[in-house]
Amino acid sequence: MNGEPPFHPPVVTTPQGRPLDVIELRGLTVDCIVGVFNRERFAAQPLRLDVALFLDTRSAAAGGKLANTVNYGRLTGELRFLLEACRFELLESAAEAVCRYVLAPPTTDVPRAQVQAATVRVTKPQALGGMAVPSLQIHRTADEMEYAREDKPFGRVDIIHEGAGYGVYRLRVKPGGTIPTHVHRQMEESELVLGPGLLLQGRPVERGMAFDWPRGFPHRYDNPTATEQTVLCVDRPRFIPTDEVETEPPAEGLAPVTGFSYYPLEAPVAPGSPAERSP
Repeated sequence: MNGEPPFHPPVVTTPQGRPLDVIELRGLTVDCIVGVFNRERFAAQPLRLDVALFLDTRSAAAGGKLANTVNYGRLTGELRFLLEACRFELLESAAEAVCRYVLAPPTTDVPRAQVQAATVRVTKPQALGGMAVPSLQIHRTADEMEYAREDKPFGRVDIIHEGAGYGVYRLRVKPGGTIPTHVHRQMEESELVLGPGLLLQGRPVERGMAFDWPRGFPHRYDNPTATEQTVLCVDRPRFIPTDEVETEPPAEGLAPVTGFSYYPLEAPVAPGSPAERSP
């Protein structure tokens, strides 16, 4: 494609020498900020992503449950969110962030198989004006990954990846926990709801919904369920502890917000639609 070499992930084996299974996502194209030059910091450009996930899918094959494999539909949305939210300086940063995200241990509210290794290729098809197509391919294993964590009154935070101008975090809200009403004065924040039972601004929010929080906008999460609930968070710049400023809700109540779904294929089918009538 446009002079780009084929995507050829390596063969990865278990300690016993058996090749691991591979789930691939190829050709995901996202308009995002990636680059160090001024023209690249203010105008989004297409970035193409290819991912190979190495894991054991035998439990999924036997039981027919998505919780025993990787939901590639949801993962596609999560990777789109990361690429759009982070504003990377380098291809190296984008590839590393994707690897660290897909190799992170699963959470209880989003069960899936543990990915043992990942190959990621990122390509900037327009970077050189058609003279050549630059790309970067990396390979990482779960065994070499370490994730710092911070305990919080609402639960815990997993630090997935931090770059020069951004940070990627999983906010894990414990049962009955609350991320209290707060604002940011310096950071801009984008968040993707991964769990199925959270309240945002006091109202139920569907998993897969993303929200952008401008500076000074009060927002709050509550977990009324008996299960931990997770939010994928990107801060720009990386998280500044003193910039998480708790505040009283406005007298008229927290403003409702409209998000964007990164799980569009899970949207309910409208009654009477052709999709619902088809066998």
